[in-house]
This record gives sequence, C-alpha cells and structure tokens, in this order.
Amino acid sequence: MVSVSSPELLVLHGLRVKGMADAATVAERFGLDRELVDELLLDYEAYGWITHVVFANVDGWALTAAGRAENERCLAAELDQTGTRSEVVAAHAVFLALNSRFLNTITNWQIRPSRTDPLAANDHTDPGWDQRVLDDLHGLGRELQPVCETLVVSLPRFAGYPERYVAALDKADRREQAWVAQPKIDSCHTVWMELHEDLLATLGLERGA
Repeated sequence: MVSVSSPELLVLHGLRVKGMADAATVAERFGLDRELVDELLLDYEAYGWITHVVFANVDGWALTAAGRAENERCLAAELDQTGTRSEVVAAHAVFLALNSRFLNTITNWQIRPSRTDPLAANDHTDPGWDQRVLDDLHGLGRELQPVCETLVVSLPRFAGYPERYVAALDKADRREQAWVAQPKIDSCHTVWMELHEDLLATLGLERGA
C-alpha cells in the first residue's frame, strides 16, 4: 500500500532528518506550501515539540525531546497503518552494509596516509587517490539506487535521496571538492547521513544500536 505522508508528519520529520532547518528548507524538501509550513511550525512550538535555535550564525528550528518522541510515534503509526514495516526493515539492512563502506570511503577522502603519518590529512595533491575515492562513491550511489526505489514504492517521502547524491557527486567530479563531505551543503555525506537518520527515525532505532 502506497502512503502519501501528511504535511503534519513531514514538517516534524523534516526537522528530525535535517537536525536544524528553517521553514523554507522544510518546505522545499517535501514540496510543501510555505505558509502551511510556517503555521505548523508555530503550532509545534506551542506544543513544545520544537524550539528556535541559533548556532554558529545559523538559525532555525530543531526538535525538542518531546518533539522527537512525537515524530517517532507518528512514524511508527504510519508504518503500522500502511503495513510497510518489513519493507523498511529490509531496506535498512541493505543500507547498513553500504554504510560501512561509505564511511570508509569518506575517511579515504579526508585522510591519505604517508610513510611517516598514517593519519595524514588528504591534501588532494594525488589525483589518482582522489579519483579512486570518487569511483567508490559512484559505485555506492549505484547500489543505493535500488534501495531507495524500494523505499519510495512503500513511502514516497523517501524520494529524492539518489538524485541529490548524484547531483553532489557530479559537482565533485568537476573538482568542486566540498561536495564530497562538507557539512551545511547538500554534499554526498550530508545526503547519505540524512537518509541514515530517516531510516533510523522511521524504525525507532538509535544511531549505533
């Protein structure tokens, strides 16, 4: 059964996945009406589910503990109502295997061991090393595609992750190195981590459990 998630769920869930976001970001992520998002955010603040935060010159909304619990309650109810829990569990199991390789690949992007320092930072002066990392990221993206396709069939709110990942990787291929792992932009790492958080939240799991 295909379920289109309600705006009420998506606005709260958008903050869970993003960690912190403004109304425009949440509206864009799920194709929601901006005025509706603004109204829901004010309601959720009144309920004590979200709070407005400022961090490092960036401001936005973030879930409170009560909001996190409410989000997980709504996600669990959605799985039960749609009968899609087994599909998400299966997709999560495949994702975990890919995730171990992804984390190792990102480490290889950030660190290039030398003869004197096994933890030397990658200064990106070895094009062969960087290209091997990019090739690995491309391979992971191809393997991620069917996982996301399976998820979208069950829950359309999972749409967009492969496309965002490929868009970031295309920029990295053009030597825009920030698009591999830089936070606060839609880099490969950002997209991957958001999908991981999305799966964990949907299944009510803690990271690293």
